[in-house]
Amino acid sequence: MKQVIIDSTGQLKKGLDLAKHVKVAGDIKNVIICGIGGSALPADIVYATAKLNVPLYIHRNYNLPAAAHENSLVICISYSGNTEETLSALKEAIAKKYKAIGISAGGKVEELCNANNLPLVKIPSGIQPRCATGYIFSALAQILINQGLIEDISGQIVETSNQLAAINPLLEKAGKKLAKKIAGNIPIVYSSDNFKAAAMIWKIKFNENAKIPAFYNYFPELNHNEMVGYTGLKKLGAKNFQVIILQDLAEHERIVKRITLTATIIKKAGAKVEIINMQEGPHLFKMFSILLLGDWVSYHTALANNVDPTPVKMVEEFKGLMAK
Repeated sequence: MKQVIIDSTGQLKKGLDLAKHVKVAGDIKNVIICGIGGSALPADIVYATAKLNVPLYIHRNYNLPAAAHENSLVICISYSGNTEETLSALKEAIAKKYKAIGISAGGKVEELCNANNLPLVKIPSGIQPRCATGYIFSALAQILINQGLIEDISGQIVETSNQLAAINPLLEKAGKKLAKKIAGNIPIVYSSDNFKAAAMIWKIKFNENAKIPAFYNYFPELNHNEMVGYTGLKKLGAKNFQVIILQDLAEHERIVKRITLTATIIKKAGAKVEIINMQEGPHLFKMFSILLLGDWVSYHTALANNVDPTPVKMVEEFKGLMAK
C-alpha cells in the first residue's frame, strides 16, 4: 500500500494517455457516470473540479437513472469489471442502444464492450479500486475533453501530477503526524461544499484502509443540523470523536468564519478538533493534494491501529454472500 501511494501521483498522466483516442459520435445532452465504491470516487472529483456544458449525473445503483436517454453519454466504471450494479447499467445502455463507454481493468465490462464494439479505457490492474482514483479521474477528464464537453484541462492535470510527486514525501510526514492523533478515535471529516468530495473520500479511506468507522459532512449544511448533535457528547461520556476540518483559506469569508466558530463550539462540547489548511494553488491541485494527504493519514492510522491497510475482507465476504 505504501508503494501504491508513492506511485499514485503518476496515475494522472497515465490516465490521460489511456483515454487519448476514446470518443463516441453524436449529439450529447447529458453525461451519466455509473459506478460504485472506489470506482465512483473519481466521478465526484470531476463533478467538483470540471465545468461541463451539459448536465452530469453520478449513478450509484442498479440499471440507469431516469435522466438517461438516447442522447446521453453513459460512462460505466468498474475497476474489477465485475461490479453487479454497474454491469446492470451497462447492459441496459447496450439494450437501448445508448452511447456508452467502459472504464475498467478487465472483467465483464471489458467483455461487454468488446462484444458490442463499445469504446473501453482499460486501466492497469493489481491495486485496490480505491487506489485507482488518478487513473480513472484523468481518463474521465480526457473523455469529456474529447467530446468537447469541458475545456482542455490536460495541461493542468499533468502539472498537478508533477507538483504532487514533488510534495509527496512532505505529505507523508504530515499524514503520519496527524494519524497519531486519530489512532484510537473515530474520525469525522468536514469541509466546505466545494471540497465535500474530498471529505467523503477521506471518510472512505479511513473505512477501507484503517478499518474504522468514520463520517463526513460539509459547511454550511452541518451548521444547520449535525452540529447540534455534539450537545450530548459529555452526557454520553463519548471522548473518542476526532473532528478533522479540511479548510481552504481562499473560501468565501463566511465559510472561513463558520469553520472557526464551529471548531470552538464542538471543542467546548467535548470533541477533539484538528483544522488542516489546504495547499495553495489551483483548485485541481488543492483537491488532489488534500486527497493524497488523506491517503497517508489513513495508511498511518492503519499501522498505528496494527491493521493491514490493503485488504477489505468484509466487502469480499459480503460479495460472496450476495452471490449465493
